[in-house]
Amino acid sequence: MHIVIPDDYQNVIRTLDCYRRLDGHEVTVLHDREPASLDELAARFANADALVLTRERTRIDAALLQRLPRLKLISQTGKIAGHLDLAACTAHGVVVTEGRGSPVAPAELAWALILNARRQLVPAIDAMRQGLWQVNLGQAVAGQVLGIWGYGKIGQRLARYAQAFDMQVLVWGSEASRAAAQADGRRAAVSREAFFAEADILSLNLRLSDSTRHLVTLDDLGRMKADALLVNVSRAELIAPGALEQALDAGRPGFAALDVFEQEPLLNPHHPLLRNPRVLCTPHLGYVEKNGYELYFGDAFNNVLAYCAGAPTQVANPEALGHS
Repeated sequence: MHIVIPDDYQNVIRTLDCYRRLDGHEVTVLHDREPASLDELAARFANADALVLTRERTRIDAALLQRLPRLKLISQTGKIAGHLDLAACTAHGVVVTEGRGSPVAPAELAWALILNARRQLVPAIDAMRQGLWQVNLGQAVAGQVLGIWGYGKIGQRLARYAQAFDMQVLVWGSEASRAAAQADGRRAAVSREAFFAEADILSLNLRLSDSTRHLVTLDDLGRMKADALLVNVSRAELIAPGALEQALDAGRPGFAALDVFEQEPLLNPHHPLLRNPRVLCTPHLGYVEKNGYELYFGDAFNNVLAYCAGAPTQVANPEALGHS
């Protein structure tokens, strides 16, 4: 089987321990960072029997699938999201398998962003490299209120980290999310408005879906404190287009720490968020971590091998099995 793995930006897939599971198969690993056109993707995948997708970096839709008659399997690292048209895959007889996610690395990165942004470590380090000493005054997080929108696996970890750092935790989200937080002894906000107004640090930890896309508005952000910090390691599209830039310009919130952007990879050094001294940006590193990659790709490779053995596992569209 010819297996194509696109979007290995860092050229690390072959270094993973789990990569050896594909011995005996023809494997092509692609490293392009720039978004590819439909024609480019069709050419790159023309001889693929299987694709192993790195999270949501490549969009798979009907227009692309109809130009890939040889394709039989898409093995998704982690869970399927909006980048993949599952109905179109089924219609074209392409089996889609999915794996697991892990909250560990994203939660740790979110906490690293919080501490770095609050203590303003990056400008302090940059200044020290230029021969300057103690150029700014950061803040400790102890005693501050961490607002968590979305009390899932990542949100729950952040709440435990906050407790260890002597922070107060305030939760917002669905009724079920708030009930789960209260069952854990956390405090749920009395309203959405109060949640944004009270949080000193506010972390977005929601899945992107039709119901959450552009959920956070300019009015929401405008209710935040002038020295508050907004943290987003989930999806940029949770926030209405342009709202964060406008809110920062207006001074509420005062700071942001971001790992996700509407266009990725973000390769424009002149992007306003990258040039804003009150914004700390990282290049979507939330899941980019050795153990996480071993989990994601290990599952994906196992699903490829199971399909080749005639016993497919973790199939998201079993209707396609009769056509493959």
